[in-house]
Amino acid sequence: MSAQISTQAVSIDLQDRSYAIAIGAPLIDNPDTFAGLPKASAALVVSNTTVAPLYAATLQAALAPHYAAVHLVVLPDGEAFKTWQTLNLIFDALLAHHCDRKTVLFALGGGVVGDMTGFAAASYMRGVPFVQVPTTLLAQVDSSVGGKTGINHPLGKNMVGAFYQPQRVVCDLSTLHTLPSREVSAGLAEIIKYGPIADMAFLDWLEGHLGALRTHDLSALAHAVRRSCEIKAHVVAQDEREGGLRAILNFGHTFGHAIEAGMGYGQWLHGEAVGCGMVMAAHLSQRLGLVDTAFVARLTRLVQGAGLPTVGPVLDAHDNAGRYLDLMRVDKKAEGGDIRFVLIDGPGKACVRGAPDVLVRQVIDACCSTQA
Repeated sequence: MSAQISTQAVSIDLQDRSYAIAIGAPLIDNPDTFAGLPKASAALVVSNTTVAPLYAATLQAALAPHYAAVHLVVLPDGEAFKTWQTLNLIFDALLAHHCDRKTVLFALGGGVVGDMTGFAAASYMRGVPFVQVPTTLLAQVDSSVGGKTGINHPLGKNMVGAFYQPQRVVCDLSTLHTLPSREVSAGLAEIIKYGPIADMAFLDWLEGHLGALRTHDLSALAHAVRRSCEIKAHVVAQDEREGGLRAILNFGHTFGHAIEAGMGYGQWLHGEAVGCGMVMAAHLSQRLGLVDTAFVARLTRLVQGAGLPTVGPVLDAHDNAGRYLDLMRVDKKAEGGDIRFVLIDGPGKACVRGAPDVLVRQVIDACCSTQA
């Protein structure tokens, strides 16, 4: 953690649930990073088998001045383990250590760890404080911010959970240097989405800095993480519980979640499914007359340049589009069985609306591989 980037803060304005996102490097080895959190006698660090050996001891040492005991629970790594059974490992640790309702949980890892730790915090003794310490690019720019917590169900992603805001988000950019290139690309999908839905100038910047981002350039990563968090903070502050506007943050996710559920969680990374899903959603936007083919081509080039798939998998050799449609009807945005898509209603502007099944089928057929 030798490289240094000065710490910047982005605020999430949610009245009495407001909190700060700290972005910089290094952060997790400094006890001052964790000053001012709710007082407690104990803390529980929740991590996984990949991240814990890299950073758990560092975080525990930084937390030691603030808590009499800093416990650790290590979960299996991967989307396939975002289940009730794994969630119970967190509750087991809390109960085994006689943790009370002031105990602070620290989510050290990617989006799976963050989502499950947040859900555990929302549920244990009906709510204990927690802090997000995301160590993947995807988690730093998306899943750690905004208070969505939960686990997967075999029939749908993130279908069981709660809205529960963290006390703080600590984005230590120096943790990103250990990320495999595939994980960096997955994170870029969630960064790319902010351009088409909210900020075309940011999309322009991404096109010019994609190489720097893929090679872990800290200055480029700092800007990308900060701007992504600023856009998400602005949206979440207006619609914390996804009653309307916040749904635009799910651009690419309706198709993407179908890919993840249909293939089996963990076959594609979440960001890979979202990247491909954005391409499919852009095609649907074009077929509805909302954007032109040049915009679709531009977004496809950017997604592909980020190292992400742009051709969807075949989920059913006999009726692939039908399988996608069935899975998308389980999406949280669906209303009365009608699928609601996040579409691009002109560059830098998103909308949420339905689309005829026949048109969606055409998009799926056009965007998916012919190889089962």
